[in-house]
Formats: sequence, C-alpha cells, structure tokens
Amino acid sequence: MTTPAMPQEILLAEPRGFCAGVDRAIEIVEKALAKFGRPIYVRHEIVHNTYVVNDLKERGAIFIEELDDVPPGATLVFSAHGVSQAIQKEAARRGFQIFDATCPLVTKVHVEVAKLHKEGYEFIMIGHKGHPEVEGTMGQLESGIHLVEDVADVAKVQPSQTDKLAVVTQTTLSVDDAADITAAVVARFPLIKKPKMQDICYATQNRQDAVKVMSPQVDIVIVVGSPTSSNSNRLREVAKKLGTESYMVDHADELKPEWFEGRSRVGLTAGASAPEVLVKAVIDRIKALGAVSVRKMDGIEETVKFPLPKGLKLDA
Repeated sequence: MTTPAMPQEILLAEPRGFCAGVDRAIEIVEKALAKFGRPIYVRHEIVHNTYVVNDLKERGAIFIEELDDVPPGATLVFSAHGVSQAIQKEAARRGFQIFDATCPLVTKVHVEVAKLHKEGYEFIMIGHKGHPEVEGTMGQLESGIHLVEDVADVAKVQPSQTDKLAVVTQTTLSVDDAADITAAVVARFPLIKKPKMQDICYATQNRQDAVKVMSPQVDIVIVVGSPTSSNSNRLREVAKKLGTESYMVDHADELKPEWFEGRSRVGLTAGASAPEVLVKAVIDRIKALGAVSVRKMDGIEETVKFPLPKGLKLDA
C-alpha cells in the first residue's frame, strides 16, 4: 500500500495579513499603554484575532463590552470596527480619555450616513447582523437604516419612502456577494444612491482578488484567521466557491495532516487581522509535513498608512 503524497510546495498569497486599519488600531493600543501605563480599556476586541488580543492582554489591555466595566478616569480605546453614536456620547459623558481606533474606511461610511441623513435619506445596509461594524454603522442613526444580509432580504425591506434612499456596505464583505445583493437592491429601487467608491475596503478587495488568482493554481487553500474575523471567513468562502478545498485556522496547531494527503501544492493566505508570525508558524508546520519550497505570488504592494489620533505621540 502506497503512502499518500504530502505537500511539496506552498504558494503564498500577496497581499495577505495586516491592513493599514489593523496596523493603526493595534498601534493605538500599544502607544496608549506606553504613554499612560496599564491598564488601557478597549471596547470590544481591537481587531478580530485571538493572538493579537491575547498579546495585548498580557501587556495590560483590558477588553470590555459594557462601559459600566470601565472605571472613572480611565483611558478607553474604541475598536477598529467603530461604535454607535450612543456609545460615543455615553463614553464622553463619563469623562473617559478616549482614543478612537475605528478604521478610517469605516469612519468614511459613518460620515456619508450622517451627511445623507441630514438631506433626508434612509439607508439600506448590506452586512452581517450582529457584527460590531454593522452595529456601529447602524447606530449612527436612531432609525432609518434597514439591514439586508442576502438577496432574499431585499424583497422584505419596507422603507418609509423611496425618493431618498441610499445603500451602504459593511467594509469586509465578499466583493462578489455584495455585488449580487447591490444588484438586487438596484433592481427593486432603481433610483437608490450608491457610494462614489464602493464601501468594501481596498484590503478586503485585494486579499480576495489574490485568492481568486491563487486558488486555481493549488490543491488546497489555508486561510490564517480567527473564527470571528469577517474578512478571513470571506477568503475561505472565495476559495471554496472556485472549487478549491479550503480551511481556516486560528493557529498552526489546528492544521490536520489528512487535509494535505495527495495534495502537492498548498495555497496560503491570511485575513487582514492575522499577524505574519502566525503565517510563519503555519509554513513551518506544512514544511514539517513534507513541503520543500515556498513561493510568493506576484501581487499588489499596499502602501496605505493611516495617521494616529492626536495625543498619542510619545513625545507629545
């Protein structure tokens, strides 16, 4: 009986891993810890990655969901996903020192919602119910935002008027799914106002595009990312839709040798909140199973950098 062949080559997606919004959010917590000392309170996981959150916990960050858990006079950081107006106002009322780590691309959606709301618009939001980014965006208004999760939901939306209707999108969705849902929205509401540029962020788009190029070239795709990470889940789905078996792992220990039996080429990518140290550990584990070479794909080089909030320069 012959032993099934194990992987020979790893093909690394490019780009993969941290995006500018995640880099900025983590740096805000790190700089706050360095400047003000521990503890620093963070509302919700700063980004959806177990390794990152545990690392910051060890350094003095305390992650909370309710403002009641933050003591008076504390320093509070809002996560990269954004928060509702109600939470912003309540945190300010309580007098916390606040640093907002909301990704600027999410803030752009919030600003657009506020601007169009003043002009009398209602909104259809494409996104996943319960995701903190969706809760933050919908929480920019007291009412007038209707959430749709799929094409079927579009038929159920009942806005109070259709003359002034706009569509906004969670930034970490599948580009293809969002396009399908948007098409259904436009078919039902032909005059709906769409963003000048799509809301799905550049990093989400780039990572999905890289997986689309990589998937046909490999026998299996491994995505490094935590179960709570929307954009990581979408990468696995993109590969699966293209017919390539795909798995998502939080860390290298979750890899199972049987996944790789008879598969000579492994595609590897990472969600926008997954650090490169986890990718390297996965590479080492696949090498231990027999892979002898690692090849990096050609891909877009991301040069986006977002500035930190005022008051976090260590010499300030």
